[in-house]
Parts: sequence; structure tokens; C-alpha cells
Amino acid sequence: MPGARWLQCREEAAGAAVDRGGARGRPERCRQPRPLQPGSLARWLVGRAVCESPRAWEVAWGQLRYSIPEEMPKGSFVGDVAKDLGLQLPALSDSGVRILDKGRTPYFALHGKTGHLVTAERIDREQLCENVHRCMLRSGVIVEDEMKVYGIEVEITDTNDNAPSFREAETELRISETTAPRSRFPLVKAHDSDSGTNSVQSYELSGDEHFSLAVQTGPGGDQRPELVLAKALDREEAAFHELVLRARAGGEPARTGTARIRVAVLDANDNAPVFSQAEYTVRVPEDVPVGSTLVTVTATDPDEGLNGYVIYSFHTISVRASQIFHLNSETGEISLKDNLDFEELSSHELEVQARDGGDLSDTTKVVISVTDVNDNAPHILTQSALNEISEGAPSGTVVALLYVQDRDSGPNGEVRCNIAENLPFRLEKSFDDYYRVVTAEELDREQVSEYNVTVRAADGGSPALWSSAVLWLRVLDVNDNAPVFAEARYSARVPENNAAGALVLRVRAWDADWGQNARVRYRLGEGRLLAAGSGALRGVPASHFVGIDGVRAFLHSYSHEVSLTADSRKSQLRFSGASCCDTLPARPPPDEPAPLLGEDTAAPPLRLSANKQYFTVSGENGNLYVSERLDREEMCGEAASCSVSFEALVQNPLNVFHIEVAIQDVNDNSPAFSKAALDLEIGEWIPPGARFPLEMARDADVGSNSLLTYQLTGNPAFTLSIKESSDGSKQPELVLEKALDREKQSSFQLVLTAVDGGDPVRSGTVQIRINVTDANDNAPVFSKSVYEARMRENVPAGSLVLRVRATDADAGSNGRVSYSFGNVPDGVRVLFSVDSESGEVRTAGPVDFEEKSKYSFGLEARDGGGFTGHCKVQINVTDANDNALPTEELLGAESCEKRSPNNSAGAEEPPADPDAPQVCKPTLCRYFP
Repeated sequence: MPGARWLQCREEAAGAAVDRGGARGRPERCRQPRPLQPGSLARWLVGRAVCESPRAWEVAWGQLRYSIPEEMPKGSFVGDVAKDLGLQLPALSDSGVRILDKGRTPYFALHGKTGHLVTAERIDREQLCENVHRCMLRSGVIVEDEMKVYGIEVEITDTNDNAPSFREAETELRISETTAPRSRFPLVKAHDSDSGTNSVQSYELSGDEHFSLAVQTGPGGDQRPELVLAKALDREEAAFHELVLRARAGGEPARTGTARIRVAVLDANDNAPVFSQAEYTVRVPEDVPVGSTLVTVTATDPDEGLNGYVIYSFHTISVRASQIFHLNSETGEISLKDNLDFEELSSHELEVQARDGGDLSDTTKVVISVTDVNDNAPHILTQSALNEISEGAPSGTVVALLYVQDRDSGPNGEVRCNIAENLPFRLEKSFDDYYRVVTAEELDREQVSEYNVTVRAADGGSPALWSSAVLWLRVLDVNDNAPVFAEARYSARVPENNAAGALVLRVRAWDADWGQNARVRYRLGEGRLLAAGSGALRGVPASHFVGIDGVRAFLHSYSHEVSLTADSRKSQLRFSGASCCDTLPARPPPDEPAPLLGEDTAAPPLRLSANKQYFTVSGENGNLYVSERLDREEMCGEAASCSVSFEALVQNPLNVFHIEVAIQDVNDNSPAFSKAALDLEIGEWIPPGARFPLEMARDADVGSNSLLTYQLTGNPAFTLSIKESSDGSKQPELVLEKALDREKQSSFQLVLTAVDGGDPVRSGTVQIRINVTDANDNAPVFSKSVYEARMRENVPAGSLVLRVRATDADAGSNGRVSYSFGNVPDGVRVLFSVDSESGEVRTAGPVDFEEKSKYSFGLEARDGGGFTGHCKVQINVTDANDNALPTEELLGAESCEKRSPNNSAGAEEPPADPDAPQVCKPTLCRYFP
């Protein structure tokens, strides 16, 4: 303004005062001095600078200082301003003494009559000075008559009017049961608006012996509670733990705040499935329908989720058993998918395995005993039989050799045999199930020439089943009947001197035998006077001998009387003896049976009877020979003793012999495993002493040649234990000797050797590959404990500020890190965001240098098992020229000028710019007339 005097500016040496008159006590920016209204008597301007830093509170106005507690009612005495400033009471109101309020909330008032400074309203220290150690309210008193201004500082002291409180009344932590004791988990701090001794002084934890509390002191002296695992967790014992965290403030009366902490124990696969029975035994009839459920095996796993989900499968099963039985992998039901046959196999042994989602397993034996039902009729097998038999055969002659079998057992398999009709035959039991059909008496072909012998076999079942076999037998004739003449005596008259060859008479004889034995020939003692075929007598000489010639009879002698008469009385008949006879030689006796295995005598024809012809016999000398290579393991499996029994049949005479050959074992098989390698997964949390059953080796040999022991090579962390069962089988078990650490070694390679007891010793090996599964025993670790970054103000939202990185030595979800804010004020969350996966810190809102130039907050990295790591982030905001110079404020057109060092008016210094480095510079300007 032309002709106007310049104002001389005086800068206070002290820092700027804090203006707490703004809304919610939030400090405002440093402001330039406001002009006095035109026409005012005084030419004073009190300029106030407001700063956020408590260091600006030290001395700014400082002529008068008072201290009062918060929450005093309106009108409460603060100080005697009149007395302290030496003002005369009567002249106070006339002198224009008043409080400078600068247009903000007037917290104080001046009593015009007494000169006392009193509260203008209730003052809440926490609202005005949150998180500030000392709360100072600054004001001023203007004495207009004296053209003076006096500064007043009022300290608001804290009272314990707030209890500690937690941001959330209930917090849930998720901690794996594999977490090692002494692990720590940061807890959310309690907030107490009070300060000093009235703020939070201690924390207490109650609720469970598994946890204790540790309190760490932060860089700013704040207390940070941490939950400490004092005792190993077991989810199967307790899946949740309820705790109470209590924050206790100082002051009088003491105030507390609580928060409930619910610890959810995350499951680890630390339990293998366990069958309800070590062995299941069930008896079922062989006629049970296909599809029926025979037995249900049940295994339980106290783990949860996938770790407790049990899947059933056959561990060891024969090919035939796999065709008969079906196992439901989810329910454990064993059902029938093909018919059972007691006669095929009366017992089935199955080995069932239960495996959980973490690859831990248990096995059980299932024995299915098949009971017999009478579903098989006796079966009659004719091993050998005669088609023809001489009627002269003696009683007891073997006609047929039968093998009668009923595949059922017990009474159902007990067979009774008989010959159905009243025939001259009987059954004789030879041995086991062999029967002989023999003649009960001598046969007479002339009475019955052939027989149909029906042999009937019935079992003892109810109802009984039966079957029959028919033997056809023809009776061969022997010459046991002499010819018989039609008449005992023949007489004929013949005239003498007849011609030779003239027919005298005809005789007739019959023979009951058959064939040649029944063919009759006639002759006279001398000459051939009698036709052999017709019996015609053709003439008789003077003297004749008469004889009967027939086929020789067997075992019998016969005599015949022949009388001749002649019609001539001139001669007499004379016989050479009293009787005539002919002796027929007897049939030679049958040969004696030759020894079956004899060497010197020629054996009669014989053959062997067996399911498979492992042996042959010499028909010449009866020697028994091996016909093919014998494999005891193929023939008898794992049976302790092995023998082959069969029958040798002698054809002439018909007989049977039972032969049993014992097969001795030789060490021709090595122990073998079903797989070349076994894969195991063992958690690093598994304690030493834990046992893991391994697959047993199989050795087809028996006795001393069978499996003897196991040996383990590979690593001192494991040893081998051998458990012998009641049946003599040896179960190898892997024993953990010392705790595993996946981060040090994640896998192991072992070799299990099975050794037998034969000579030479044989062995088999299997590789054991152990994968160490991870436990959450490592917390995330940041690459830095403090991350620093600089950024300009007013950058767009979403701009990258910095990136933090934390690593976790664990694997899988235990090593997967997510990032989040720690316990930070809401104001930080409004301005910044952190990406949970990448760790990128970006701006979320406008950052204003003039509002705050430095931000410090904590970030948290949390793994999948609940472990956390922490770091500190410091962001320095750099200024941008985003504020224009203020217009001239003083007296409408006057501006402040700072005098040059020589006290001469120099260049005009522009009023303070908020973007300048020294923003907070309180100024007191006085006008010189």
C-alpha cells in the first residue's frame, strides 16, 4: 500500500505450538497469521503455527503455564490470570482483556470480575491428544489497552477414565498339532486411551496349561503380548483350547479389559488307522448267495479331514480269492462276487489294509471259513472192472474196483454203499474210499448168464443224496455139465445078416453147457457104428467097446453107463471092466500177485491212479520211477510236510495198492518281496520310538530253508525290529531312532534284506524310500527386519511403494506365506494396502506430505500353519509443489517483510509456503507507525 509502513516480523525461537482446536483433536496444518480486522484499536497479530510433532510443544508462548486434570466440569478453575499477569481487577473489563480463540473451540474462558481462567467446557484428553505423551493446550490473552499479548499453556493431565479394550472381543488362532513347544504367536495389543501409568501395564493369560504368555517391549516402549506354546498339542485329545487374555491398566481404580482367544488345533497326520480287530474270523455256508456281505472290517483314524479318511484295500490276496471276494474301499464291507465251494477250498485268508490320506496304514487278517452244505452227491468211479467172469470162479473173486467219493465233509460226506438187488455179489471196503465188488458164491451160467450189478452210494446228509453205477457182467461157460441122453436105455431090433451101414436106431443127447462145451459127439467103443452128429447106429460088429467122448470138464469128473442090446440071441455083450472112466485135468490155479516194486519177478500188468502222473511204474519189474520234475512248492505250497499218494492197480488178478511218496524240500527258492521298492511317508513330527510295519518277504521253501531273519542297512536314524507272530511268521518293523528334520534331509534310502536259513544261504532285498513329510516347525522370516522406502506425495492410488519378502523353510501349505498388516492404526490402512501373496505395498489413498511426512507400521507374514513373522516398514514422503503461495493477508494489502541483517528494508520475503522445508514457524508481526 503506498505510504504504508512495513511491518517488522519477529520470529519466535521456540517451535510451533500444537493446535488442538480442530475436529477430534486432529492437528491442522501450520497456518499463516490472520489479519486484524480494519478499525481495530490494536495493531497486533498473533500468528500461530501448528505442528504434529510433540517436539514443537517445548516452548512456544510459555509466559503462563497451568496444569489441570481432564474431565473437569465446565467453569472449573484453571489459574488466576489477573494475579499472574499483575493486572488490576477493576480495569480488566475496561482494558479489553480477552482470550484469543482464533475461531476455534474455546476450551477456556476469562472471568471478567475475578480474572480467573476457567474451563469453557469438559475437556477429554483422549479426544484431544490421542497417543501423545503430554497434552498441551495453548491460548493467549490480549490486553488491547496495553497492546500486549500473553501466551498461556495449559497441560491436560490424564485420569484413569478408560479401560483397556481389544479391537476384537474374540480371536481365533489356528495352530498345527505338530508345532514345536516354545513357539510364539503374536497377539493383538489392547488399546487404552489413557496414558502413562493409567495405560496398559500388564497382560495375564488364563485357561489352559498348554499355553503361557510372554510380553515383549516394542521400540516405542509399548507392550506386545505373545502366546507361547508350553506343551505339545494333540488334536485328537483336544481340538480347541479356550483362553482368556486380560489387559490390566495402572491408575486408581485399576481397570481391565479381556479378549477371548480360541485356539483351533490343526490336524497333522500323526495317527495311523487302527483296525478294531487284529483278526476277523467269519463262518459262512458255501451256498451263501452271490452279493451277500460276509464281514465288515472297520479301522478308525483319530485324525481329521484327509488325514482321517480311511480307504480299504486288499494287501495280500490270491488270484482265486480276488475272483471270489469284493472289498468296498470306503465301507470295508467284504462281499461275495462268485460262488463259494467248500470242496474247492474250505478256508480263505485275506489281508486287508487300511490307509489314510497321509499314507499311514494298518493291516488285519480276515479268515473266512466256509462251512459245508450237502450239495454233492457221492460219485462212483470205476477204477477197474471185469466184463466177463467164468462161472467156475471161486467165491470172493474180485469183479470190479470202485472209488466212491463225496466231496462234502462230516456226515454229508459219509458214504454208505450197497448192491441194490439180491445178487450173488457183495461189496468189500478196501481202504479209504475204495471198494471191491466180489462174488458172494459160485456162479452158474446155466441159471444166469449175465448180470447188471447196480451199486448204490448214499451220503449221510439230510436229505441224503445218492448216486449209482451199473456193472454189466457176462458169465463165461465152463464144461460143468455132461451130455444127457433123451432116454436112459435104447432098444432096437435088428435082423441078422443086415447090410453094413443099415440104420439100427437113433439116440439123442443134450448138454446144458454153451458153445463147444455143449457140442455132443457120439461114438461106440469099437468102430464107427454111431454117427457122431446124428447118433444113428449103423450096424454093430460081433464085439464092441463103447465109450463116451466129450470136452473135458473143469474140476469135475463124470461117468456114463451105456447099455447095448442085440436082437440076436446067438451072442452075449461083454465089457472089458466093471466100469470105464476118463479123468479130465483141473484148470491151473491163477498166478500169485507179484510185488509191486519187485525187481526179480515179472510183474503182472498194472497202472497208477492219481490226479497228475508224477510217477510211472514198470510193467516188467514193478519199479516206480519219477516221470517229471517234482516241485515241492508247486505241489504243496507252504505246507510243512509234502507227500503224494496214489493207487496202483493190478489187472490180473484185479487188485489195488496204496502208495505214498514224501517230497523233501531243498533250498531252491530265495526270499522275495512283492515289490522292488517300498514307499513310506513319515512326518518330521513323529517322535522317536515310532514303529512302521514293513511288507514281509515270502519264501516258498519250508523248515530250515525258509525265511530266517531280516537285516537293515542305510541310516542310523532307523533300526529294525522283528516281531514273530504265533503262526511263526516274522513281521519286520522300521523303528524311528531319532527325530527327523525335513529341512535338513527330506528323504532316506534304506535297504531291507530277507535271509533264509538254507545252505547255501539265499536272500532277497527291497528298497525302502522314505519321504519326510513336513510339519509346520518354521515361522516365516523376512529378508529384512526393517524396510525403508521414499515416495512422493500425491501419487495415484495403487502405486507401488515397496515389496517385502518372507521365506518359510517348510513345504506345502506350511511354507506358503501370506502378507498382511500387523497391529496398525486405521489411518495407515486407509492410505496403504499390502498384497497378501506378493508382499507389494501400494498406496490405497492420497498421501499428503503436509499432513504427515513419515509413516511407520508393521507387516506380518503368516504361513499355512499359523506361524508368523514380522517386519517394520518406514515410508518417508517427499514433498511435491502442490500448494500455491497465499494471498496477502495482513491488513488486506500489507505483507510481512523480514529485515535484512543491516536493519534495512530488503527484498520482500513472501509469506510462508506450506511446501517449504520449515513450515512450522510461528511469527509475531508488529506494525510500526
